[in-house]
Formats: sequence, structure tokens, C-alpha cells
Amino acid sequence: CRAVVIDGHDLQQIDEALSSAGDGGDRPTVIIARTIKGKGFSEVENRDGWHGKPFPEDMAQRAIKELGGVRDLHISVAGPAAAQPNPNGQASATVQLPRYERGDKVATRRAYGDALRALGSRDDVVAVDGEVSNSTYADLFKEAHPDRYFEMFIAEQQMVATAVGLAARGYTVFASTFAAFFSRAYDFIRMAGVSQARIHLSGSHAGCEIGADGPSQMALEDIAAMRAVHTSTVLYPSDAVSAAKLVELMASLDGISYLRTTRGAYPVLYGNDETFSAGGSKVLRQSADDVVALIGAGVTLHACLDAAEQLASRGIQARVIDCYSVKPIDVATLQAANRDTGGRLLVVEDHYPQGGIGAAVMEALSLEDPPPRVCHLAVRDLPTSGSPAELMAAAGIDAAAIVAAAQKLAGAAALNGAPS
Repeated sequence: CRAVVIDGHDLQQIDEALSSAGDGGDRPTVIIARTIKGKGFSEVENRDGWHGKPFPEDMAQRAIKELGGVRDLHISVAGPAAAQPNPNGQASATVQLPRYERGDKVATRRAYGDALRALGSRDDVVAVDGEVSNSTYADLFKEAHPDRYFEMFIAEQQMVATAVGLAARGYTVFASTFAAFFSRAYDFIRMAGVSQARIHLSGSHAGCEIGADGPSQMALEDIAAMRAVHTSTVLYPSDAVSAAKLVELMASLDGISYLRTTRGAYPVLYGNDETFSAGGSKVLRQSADDVVALIGAGVTLHACLDAAEQLASRGIQARVIDCYSVKPIDVATLQAANRDTGGRLLVVEDHYPQGGIGAAVMEALSLEDPPPRVCHLAVRDLPTSGSPAELMAAAGIDAAAIVAAAQKLAGAAALNGAPS
């Protein structure tokens, strides 16, 4: 690295440093401009207490006078170079998404890598990863398109900053790491939203389902964090087909899009021709006799389906909703479930209770009549290390916990065979 140290108040030194910044050959250049806070106005120069505080009118006039008075100076600066949204003329290339067989067990993180590799047929698509590409499966893109893959090592802030820069140059950028590690870059993600950047994030190994790695590696706050970002879209697929389709969808979305993927492999639920949209959901099970609706996403959707089978064997009909789009959420489907079940909704998520899927559902239905009676199953204690099944049972988000909660929520309505 080549360092250039200058007086940050000397315009000639600034100009010379910027002009010579490219003289370092292959080495990056860092300009260290030494400055004094408040320089030029003696009343505040190098003094505490004036950060972010406007001057009173009389003080402002003294500052203007000491700085040389009011000047009628107008300058034009060069604007940023125009972005090239189609670097090599093939942004519209045909994308052949991977295909999966119903019932096969495939991890959604694997489907992310499969779909990202397929998107690589578009020359505008680039990928960055936080040195976990063998776990996020971004390495599939790296192997197929090494010239458009950038290893960011364990530097998540720099990874997001790089993604924003590439997006500003017109590229379609996907950035991936463990979902928990995006917390290290949250300020950068937040500011990307403020600057209206267009980047696509994939966080793998979400929730206590990851098992033995323990709580330091478990993303249990990420849905809440990403929902709060301006311009964000939050997606949480439950199987390989929906994951691959949502990756392709993300490439067309503006703002910050976030895909939450699961470590373990679970059965493929959907056919390859199924369609998915931001703000959509899927109803996988329903009848005219539903007395409770089970709402899940990702790993908990599979638990909901298992629970619905058990409930049916006990005479309790349960609707099952795949809430794969957490933000925006499918309000109409939730309203119908609320109406058809007499307001009996059970939300289950592998996430802390604050700000996640349960919060999104309750916000969407806050003014409904009848008001929903929401039972919210979420991770409420600090998980330990164990198998996925052990940890989900301990958190009360497995099929057994769903069955018990649904029976209690259904109550007399289940015995009468109709909503009330």
C-alpha cells in the first residue's frame, strides 16, 4: 500500500495527491489528509462541543467574515461516469434454472448456488462472498464464472460496500455469507438502503436448525433486521424450487433484497413450473372445515405440514400457509385465513419473536374483524448445541409443539367441526 500524507487544508497538496493517486502501480494508494476541526474560525477551531450544532446568527456572521466574507463563486464538478448496466451486451441472456424432483431432499442454500450459477449466463451478474462459499454454495458460481466472482474473505462490511460499488456501476450483484455474519455489516446494509442501492443478499445457516455449531452461528435476528431496512424485500424459501425461483426474482428487484436459506436438506414441495412473487404466499393445505391456520416459512413450514397431518388424524383440519415473502407479506391470503378460521392463526418461526414472521403477520392483520387470536411459536431462549431436531424441540417450534398449540387454539371449534 502507498500512503500519501498531506495537509488537508492545503488545496494545492490535495490536488497534487489526487493527481498522483494512480502512480503507485499495482499498489492501492491511501491519502491521509491531516485536518483540524473547525479550521478557519478561531472561536471553534479545535474545540469540543460544536459537532452537529448550528451557529447562532451573530456567530455565523462572524464565521463568514473570518473565512473571507460572502463570495459569489460557482464551480462545476465532473459527475460520476455513466454506469454500464449491460457490460457485455448479454444481460437478457436466457437463464435455465435448475430443476428438482418433488420429494428429493435439497438444501435451499444449495438451490441458491445452483440458481446463481444459472444466472451467470447473464454477463451483468457478479457474486461476492465472505469466504464461506463452500457453505453458501456461491462456489458453484465461482467455478463456472471465475472472472465475475470476488472473494471478500472474512470482511463482511467490505463485502457489502463492494456490492454497492458494483451495483453503482450497473452490475447485478449477489453477496452471500452466513446470515448471522450480516450483522457485522448492518450499518453498510442500512446505508445501502438510504442511498437506494440495488443489491441482493443471501444469508445461509439461519436459525437454531443449524444444530451443533451453537448460538454464535445462529441467525435469530436477521428477519427483523432486514425487514427494517428501507427499500428491502425479505424472502424465506422452504424448498429448492422456491429458492431457485426467488433467486431469479431477486435479480429483477430494486432496493435491498434478502434471501434466508436453511442449512439442512428438506423435501422439494413444488413443481418446477410453480411461480413465486414478492408479496406472494402459497396455501399448501386447506378445506372448508379449517379451524386453524398454520403459518410457517423455511424449515418450520415442513414442521407445519407434519403437524397438519397429525391434527387431521385427530379430527382437526388445519390450513397450511407458506409465508415465503415476509416483506412484503401476502395480506389477502392472511385475511382469508383469519376469516375462514374464526381468527385462529398459529405462526411458527426459527427466529426470535421480535420483528420476525409473527410480527409481520400481526402487523398485517392489526385492524381485522374478527381480530386474530395469534399463537406465536418462536425461539425464546438462548439455544445451545445439539442436533437440529433436539434444538427445534427445545425451542418449541417442531411438529409436536405445533400440534399441542393448535389443539389448544382450536378448542371447542374443533369439537364442533366449524369456525366460530
